[in-house]
Amino acid sequence: MATRKINIGLTDQERQGSIGLLNAALSNAYLLLIKTKKYHWDVVGPQFMTLHKLWEEHYQTLSLSVDEYAERIRMLGGYPVGTAAGFLEYSTLSEDPGDILGATAMVTRLVDDHETIICGLRSAIDACAEDFHDAGNADFLTGQMEQHESMAWMLRSFMEGDGVQSNGQIPSNSAVGIPAGV
Repeated sequence: MATRKINIGLTDQERQGSIGLLNAALSNAYLLLIKTKKYHWDVVGPQFMTLHKLWEEHYQTLSLSVDEYAERIRMLGGYPVGTAAGFLEYSTLSEDPGDILGATAMVTRLVDDHETIICGLRSAIDACAEDFHDAGNADFLTGQMEQHESMAWMLRSFMEGDGVQSNGQIPSNSAVGIPAGV
């Protein structure tokens, strides 16, 4: 069966470039979804309910995102990565098979993964816009990056232990690195 040529203002080379970037981003999001779900199952301790609920929200968001990535790839005439082997091949994240971590270590790993994804998405956004003249997917990836920024911020906030003093100042020994009185 012959397929109709796609005429959306991008060359075949530009579409294929965007498809490659989207498949890499899809792979990262899928591995992060798996890791988030695993941590949701494994977390224990006094912070169990807080993290259990937070990670449920995160993996639901990630689940929607991976579907959106796959649909964007199909819109461009490509096929999304859809196997564990493919996700591992295209992803810049690593798995941690067999690791059962404490809650803080789980949060730290998730923050690191979100930040890795954010940095990768920034590069992909630039490549979509500048190299592939694909403003639509640059915009889509920007929205995905913003979701990861939000999730990373929530996780970093969980790890920051110093509170604000009653006068509104942050203690000088604050983990966020802001001197007292600023």
